[in-house]
Amino acid sequence: MDLTLADLKVGETAIIDSFDVEQLPMKLVEMGCLPGNEVGLLQLAPNKDPLYLNISGSHLAIRRETATRIFIRKQGE
Repeated sequence: MDLTLADLKVGETAIIDSFDVEQLPMKLVEMGCLPGNEVGLLQLAPNKDPLYLNISGSHLAIRRETATRIFIRKQGE
């Protein structure tokens, strides 16, 4: 089963595994959303959209739809 950022629970961290660069806004790539970087879910908005993330020290909010396009692996896997 492929995990995505949308599968993280608040407080969990993971490593970005892969994504389709054509499906991701370039701004996210510029802010450090790259394979191999650590990502943690800090907070969810009341309707669980958007997600507030820490990606390698950068704090940003992304829509759940975008989060489903970023594949992750849990640390230690």
